[in-house]
Amino acid sequence: MEILRVFNNNVVLSRDASGREIILTGRGLGFQARPGDSIDTARIVRTFVPDDGRDPDNMGAQIAAIPPEHVLLADEALAIAARELDTDLPSHVVVALADHLSFAIKRVHSGIALDYPLRSEVSHLYPKELAAAAHIVAYVNARLDEPIPDDEAIAIALHLVNAGFATGDLSETYRITGLFRQLFDVLEQAYGRPFDRDTVSAARFITHLRYFFIRMKKGEQLSEGHEILAAAIQQAYPEAYACALKLTAVLELRLGDEITDNEVLYLTMHVARLASEPATAC
Repeated sequence: MEILRVFNNNVVLSRDASGREIILTGRGLGFQARPGDSIDTARIVRTFVPDDGRDPDNMGAQIAAIPPEHVLLADEALAIAARELDTDLPSHVVVALADHLSFAIKRVHSGIALDYPLRSEVSHLYPKELAAAAHIVAYVNARLDEPIPDDEAIAIALHLVNAGFATGDLSETYRITGLFRQLFDVLEQAYGRPFDRDTVSAARFITHLRYFFIRMKKGEQLSEGHEILAAAIQQAYPEAYACALKLTAVLELRLGDEITDNEVLYLTMHVARLASEPATAC
């Protein structure tokens, strides 16, 4: 492999055997190096592959701006999360977490405290990611002289959720998380009672919505003809169908896209399942 660009002494841009541009890190990898120079592969510590259309130059510059020890710390901590979530976490999640941890460490050192919103929503909507994030914080703090607050797990959980949404944009994940809250508000107003968000039915509803957002992002809504089934479900669950239409109106307004009848059909079935659960205490 040869160097395409040097970001700093420890970060360079290269190209792998398949022709993809990749970012390589390693102590002294870019020291006194120039484009066209061969790379000492023995020095490579970590390889980052820009995914989801990310610009390699931007990603390389971001990595170069993060202290190497924080990148390593994020990489090690995410290995724990990947095992707990039983999933592969793409390179951009490592970079995002390293950047977040680095900034959190600087804030602690400067005595700056942050209050994270969406605490309740994250704990209800993403319990697995939040548990993994809490373990990340514990792992990181065991290796720091000045520990970061436990509340950092809220933001870290959203980074993990972001990987699942496949949006590539953490602000979009915050927006979608807020939208979850709004949808549950509409649901509870429609039925005039609270819903327990820790039930299996609620988890299925949330999972359905997460994949719905991914389908919307890719322009791949459910659109097969199920007219007979749709008519039967509307007749069997009129209240759930009316509620699903309200949810659909919110989704179309917030997402700026028309939602297919089949997506409304699946929403109705999830709402009906949720509504069949016993009411929770206020």
